[in-house]
Amino acid sequence: MIRIAMVATAMTIAFGAAAFAQSVGEKTGVNSVLGVAPTTADFVRQAAISDMTEIAASKIGQERGNAAEKTFSAQMIADHTKTSTELKALVAGGIKADVPAGLDEASQKKVDKLKSVKAEDFSSDFDSMQVNAHKNAVSLFERYAKGGENPKLKDWAGKTLPHLQHHLEMAQNLSKKR
Repeated sequence: MIRIAMVATAMTIAFGAAAFAQSVGEKTGVNSVLGVAPTTADFVRQAAISDMTEIAASKIGQERGNAAEKTFSAQMIADHTKTSTELKALVAGGIKADVPAGLDEASQKKVDKLKSVKAEDFSSDFDSMQVNAHKNAVSLFERYAKGGENPKLKDWAGKTLPHLQHHLEMAQNLSKKR
């Protein structure tokens, strides 16, 4: 009897958490843990911030990185500029969401930290940042591609996902080569 009550309580909490997560948004990370698709507005915001952060970090990588990081950074700037342009065009085409004009506070802090890190610590911090950023991007795009609200944006997320997965592999290889 106690086991049945415990299982029922656990199921109630799990289903309640999933429903709650949809209203919490991406910022808390709950959606990612539960595999819940972000809202269209959250997806557009996070995808845009991800692109802007990648571009900013990669510009620093081109200045301060080793040869492999400079090559990686050039590819990230080109690819994330392209996806940023595509996202803006989709939103301009009628998707009800706002593309932020700049980085959010958390992303700006990451970029600022990368700018000020000691030369001997740069590769470690840069490589780690790239792996984490691309893991988060892959999760975001996977979840929207599977369960997003807007068909055009959902299709774009699905088409963009393989590129982000490749970026993640490239970032993981940076760490291995170091």
